[in-house]
Amino acid sequence: RPTSGLAGGSCPMNTEAAYQAIKAASERHALPEPEPYLSIVQAATATLSSELPELRPPNEAGKPGGLLRLHQDIPTIIIPDLHARRSFLMALLDSSPPDGFIVGTVPVFDLLAAGKLQILCLGDGFHAESRAIRRWRSAFKEFTGSYREHRSMDQEMCEGLGLMEMIMLAKVAFPGHFHFLKGNHENVLNETGNGNYGFYKFVQEGAMVRAYLDRFYGASFVQAYAAFEKSLPLFAQGQRFLASHAEPARPFTEAELINAAILPEVIEGLTWTGNDEALPGSVAAMLHSFMPEIQKPRYLTGHRPIEGLFHERSGRLHLQIHNPDRQVVAWVRAEGDVEAERDIAELPPRSH
Repeated sequence: RPTSGLAGGSCPMNTEAAYQAIKAASERHALPEPEPYLSIVQAATATLSSELPELRPPNEAGKPGGLLRLHQDIPTIIIPDLHARRSFLMALLDSSPPDGFIVGTVPVFDLLAAGKLQILCLGDGFHAESRAIRRWRSAFKEFTGSYREHRSMDQEMCEGLGLMEMIMLAKVAFPGHFHFLKGNHENVLNETGNGNYGFYKFVQEGAMVRAYLDRFYGASFVQAYAAFEKSLPLFAQGQRFLASHAEPARPFTEAELINAAILPEVIEGLTWTGNDEALPGSVAAMLHSFMPEIQKPRYLTGHRPIEGLFHERSGRLHLQIHNPDRQVVAWVRAEGDVEAERDIAELPPRSH
């Protein structure tokens, strides 16, 4: 891997160890062992539960709230729904930023490690989408057979757990600069309630993942993983943009966002809202509330699939950037407005 030229021309040992651990998770062909993986889950939960108040203002219970305040003086890379796409995240970490995004051409991972940029993921780590329809259908037969056979589901969970391992390792290594928002797929319990809904799309994905983890990883693992999910922020405020997994169902106040953990309507309204389901004017109202001095603010989301690189809604204020067939990211500069045509681009496939 190319060295960054930062910190005297090489990465510190702990940074290199983090890179190698993330890379290993991206390439693993076997399922992770339960006990080591549980340790990673617990470490990530502990990191989320101790985030600085200037990053995540505390809620009424004194815990980091649902509002994430990003650094205002460094650029941000925004990644939409990953859905078990390990190669997508690894391709980004190994890539060099586009011209004009930041000075220099060193890899994104090294810039992240040096605190020179921040990465914001918009949620949805589990459940491969259309690329895995045939596998899901095969796995559903395994599910109905109580997983006496489970080769297809093994492959799905290898990818999903591997992707979330990469996310957790990055969060633990770079807690102030790597962030992952809760999406509607962050519901390992497959619960309906508390702002969540049991998930199904092609088959019974939510129930299938829950049953698989119960059987092969155990109930205590599932509860620990659920605690990680419930520790995630739901909404991010940048210098000239706001972001959440889904379009806000209505204009939410700062207090509601901070206390989202006890407000199911806020959780649902930031993770499940479909196109044309939001109260008209919600995006514009939130942008005006949070950044009234910015002339051209933007609200970025994933959640609903699009064609192309982006889709503009709400009078071009709202940018949807989730294309499940392409590796689309937003390169948001530290200064200047978000310009969709310039700043939203597709990553090339990762070269090994």
